[in-house]
Amino acid sequence: MEAGILTIGALAPILVVLAFILPLLGIFIKRKIFFHAYAVVVTALIAAATTYNLIVVWREGPQLYAFGGWPPPLGISYEVDALGAVLGALTAWVMLFIAIYSRWYMDKETGIPYYYTLLLGLEAGLIGCIYTGDVFNLFVMLEVLSISAYGLVGFHRGRAEAVEAAVKYGIIGAAATTVYFIALVFIYGSYGTLNMADLAIKARVMAVATPFSGGYYGNIAVAAALAVALSLWVFTYKSALFPNHFWLPDAHPEAPTPVSAALSGLVVNIGAYAVMRFLYTMFGSNSVLTVAKYPFRDIILWALLILGIVSGLVGALMMIVQEDIKRLLAYSTVSHIGLVFMGLSLGFSTVPLAATQEALTASLYHLINHSVGKALLFMAAGIFIGIAGTRKLDGLAGSGRKAPLATAAFFIGFLQLMGLPPLGGFFSKFLLYSAFMEAGMPIVAVLVVIISAISVLGYAKAMYSVWFRPSAKEFENVTGITLPTAVVLLLAVACVGLGIAAPYLTSALSTTIANSLMSKGVLSYIQAFLKTINYLSPP
Repeated sequence: MEAGILTIGALAPILVVLAFILPLLGIFIKRKIFFHAYAVVVTALIAAATTYNLIVVWREGPQLYAFGGWPPPLGISYEVDALGAVLGALTAWVMLFIAIYSRWYMDKETGIPYYYTLLLGLEAGLIGCIYTGDVFNLFVMLEVLSISAYGLVGFHRGRAEAVEAAVKYGIIGAAATTVYFIALVFIYGSYGTLNMADLAIKARVMAVATPFSGGYYGNIAVAAALAVALSLWVFTYKSALFPNHFWLPDAHPEAPTPVSAALSGLVVNIGAYAVMRFLYTMFGSNSVLTVAKYPFRDIILWALLILGIVSGLVGALMMIVQEDIKRLLAYSTVSHIGLVFMGLSLGFSTVPLAATQEALTASLYHLINHSVGKALLFMAAGIFIGIAGTRKLDGLAGSGRKAPLATAAFFIGFLQLMGLPPLGGFFSKFLLYSAFMEAGMPIVAVLVVIISAISVLGYAKAMYSVWFRPSAKEFENVTGITLPTAVVLLLAVACVGLGIAAPYLTSALSTTIANSLMSKGVLSYIQAFLKTINYLSPP
């Protein structure tokens, strides 16, 4: 247990150090292979550590690490429950595949130390956002994640389009994190704390002062409503949910392909995860936002449901008219994040708890399916772009026939996101459909099917271009794609496994949601916080 707690606290700081030491090493070491190997080894160790954390949390419940030995909420703490442990492991394993793929993709590029500095910095930000138990530290790790992402999007700084995409992403991103900081002012000013577990207590037990952070100040219902409204705007931006999706279609095509895989497969997850933390862990169904005069939490959830539906439809429709394969995949992300938000919004006070748990399970399952499938698709697309020398679907015509194994994996990735059985995407969409039916919302359930049906047209367009469409030109002999082909094939196997293991995964993820976001899970989260206070406080 102690080793697990230490691992939870050490991962993000160690990753930051290991990332930002690379430019210094680059002064003395000039061989690219060293930096490729360094990144793979580091990401492999992080994958092993997050898997270990998952096992510890699954066996023993939420784990809390208090930095500097300060009892929370006096100091920053990282608290990992089942939800955080699952998403942390998912993030680390997908990043490992991205690092391995980067060995091939970046081999002819310059500035390799800086690329891996930013990539490992991105992973540090992702892990930090997921593991933190402090809303201010979430702001800090969002900044670490965002700055790394801006640099990676503009990595090809010799291209005007890449610089434009990075600047657009960076300016609005900086505004977004500033808005989140303002939200934290309202939280701290009224609740006297920034610790998530402490906020979960104070938002539910109206007149009880928790250790060290004291009582309440002012109108805590208004403060919570303002803070949640501001925060959710930021989180929908980070997730690229319509109408805050505008940065994604520009960023994806211009970023290096492994970065596109990370942006779509991992970065967008953080916004969805943060929404779950705010609306279920801290300000849940029995919080001040539901017992106040106005049902603000239900209003917010209805807004997220509507935005999720619109995002799903807009993303699916926009896929159909794209001529750039990476831009097509970017709009696919907008559509799928819409489905995820549809699921996590089903926490209305009038909806049965069983339906809410099923919808949250569907959202988590779909996040996993989308992360694996989208990483696969971007990396397979990178192989075809390398063969054809273009991102345009017209220029990619027939390129898949030069790499049949990569094409097979490419097709599996598309079938995964379409929701074709027996792949994992089918089961997460079916679970989402069932949750809305159980909640008595058949129209929304049908919209899940409609969104999936529309998106098939975009996926079919890409599949037809890569394999079935006659080649417009002769491609040169294709060599050196063994490594990336192996990576995408492994991800394709994972897509199949996510479907075959659906009965077990559905049960395990439902337990994850119950132990994290439902009343039982929130209570366990709070108990770990109080236990740490008692352990660290002086007698």
